[in-house]
Amino acid sequence: MSGSWGFCPWKWLVGLDCPGCGGLRAVNDLTHGDVLAAVSSNLLVVLLAPVAIALWLLWVHRTRTGLPMPTVPGWVWGGGLVGLAIFTVLRNLPAGAWLAS
Repeated sequence: MSGSWGFCPWKWLVGLDCPGCGGLRAVNDLTHGDVLAAVSSNLLVVLLAPVAIALWLLWVHRTRTGLPMPTVPGWVWGGGLVGLAIFTVLRNLPAGAWLAS
């Protein structure tokens, strides 16, 4: 809930992990090369980190070459939100305790 990484307002108010709980610890662990500790902190951040890096590199390339960014279809946004909701529910169930931060 609180500590060297601050506190999560959602966890403070509701008592449940949000999808981002443990994300800062996961990023710190990844920058130190400790993938297993990062997975233990927040699996979603570990899975999405390569996607975020790839999108950033695409943006840099497109910006430098003057090409427009491709549009993202609505079903991708919808699927991402559904996946985020499923991850949030699973990490707060007893069966998904291994996903908790």
